[in-house]
Amino acid sequence: MANNNNNNNNNTNNDTFNFAAFSSALNGGAKSAELIGAMKRKLEAFAGEDLTELPIDFLDSLSLAVKRRVEVLQKIQDEHDELKEKFFEEKAALEAKYQVLYQPLYTKRYEIVNGITEVEAEGAANETPADPEVVAMATAADTAKSEEKGIPSFWLVAMKNNDILAKEITKHDEKALKFLEDIKYTKIAAPKGFKLEFFFHKNPFFSNSVLRKTYQVVNEDDPILENAIGTEIDWLDGKCLTAKKVMKKKARMGSNNAKPINKTVTCESFFNFFDPPEIPENHLNIDEEVAEELQKVMEEDYEIGSEIRDKIIPHAVSWFTGEAAVGEFYEDDDEDDDLYDEDSEEDDDDEEDKS
Repeated sequence: MANNNNNNNNNTNNDTFNFAAFSSALNGGAKSAELIGAMKRKLEAFAGEDLTELPIDFLDSLSLAVKRRVEVLQKIQDEHDELKEKFFEEKAALEAKYQVLYQPLYTKRYEIVNGITEVEAEGAANETPADPEVVAMATAADTAKSEEKGIPSFWLVAMKNNDILAKEITKHDEKALKFLEDIKYTKIAAPKGFKLEFFFHKNPFFSNSVLRKTYQVVNEDDPILENAIGTEIDWLDGKCLTAKKVMKKKARMGSNNAKPINKTVTCESFFNFFDPPEIPENHLNIDEEVAEELQKVMEEDYEIGSEIRDKIIPHAVSWFTGEAAVGEFYEDDDEDDDLYDEDSEEDDDDEEDKS
C-alpha cells in the first residue's frame, strides 16, 4: 500500500503544475530556450483546464449575486488587457518610428567624432575676413601642435564616466577602446531582444572590425533574459586582453627538480562582455549555489548591455563631458532627500503622538 501511495503521489506531482518550481527556475538564472519552452508548455496546459471544475473554496463561498459581480469585473479586466496589448503594439511602433528618425543624428555624430566632417567655429561665417598671412600662421601653428581628427577616445571617455561601465574597464582595455569609433543599437523582433554593435578602427589588438552582443528576452516589457550571444574575438598574437599564459613549476614525485608548465588564466577585462556565460546543458539539475552565481553574472551582464543601450548610445556626448554623470548624482541625491524627508515627517508625527 505504501508503494501504491508513493506512486500516486509521484503521479500527482508530475501532473500538477508546480508554481514554486516555476518561480525558482525563472529566478535561478538558467533561462535557456529549452527551459523557457518547457515552462510555456506547462503554463498552456494549466491554462487550458476548466477552472470551474477546480475546487476553489473561496469562490464557492460567495453568494450568486457577488459571483455575478465578479464575472462582470472579469470582463472589465479582459477589456483592460486588450487595451494594454494595443498600448504595447503602438508603443513598439512609435519606438521603431523614432529609431529611424534618430539615425541621421547618429550619423552626424559619427562623422564628427571620427573626423569625417569638420566643424566650423560658431559665427565664423559672419566674421570679417582676417589677414591671409595671419590665418596661414595660425593654421600652421595649430597643425604643428596637433593633427588630431575628430574627438579622440570619445567612446572610451563616455563609458568611463559611467559608474557601471567604469568598473569593467581596465587600464589595458583603455588602449584598445581608444580605437572604438561607434556603438549602435538595433531592436530585434524575432526572437525578441536587441543587438549592440561596437565598430573599431584597425588596431593592434584584434582583427575584428565589429564586435556584437545580442540579448534574447522572453518579454521586452518585463524582460526575462533567455539567451546572450557574443562575438568571438580574433586576438592578434600576444595581444589578448581576456586571458594570459602563466608559467608554473610542478615538482615531480621524489625529485627536487620542477618541470615548468604553461597555464592559461582568465583576466578581468571589458572584452569579457563579448563572451557571456554559458547555460549548462543540465541546467534543471544544477547546484543551488551555482544557479545563484549564474543568475548574478547574467543579471550583471544584462545590466551592462542595458546601460549602453539606454544611456550611453542616446546621450554619448553628455557622458563624454561628464554632465550625465553629474545629473545622475543629483537624481540619486534627490531620492535620498525624499527618503530623509519622509523619515523626518514620521519622526515628527511620533513626537506629536507622544505629547
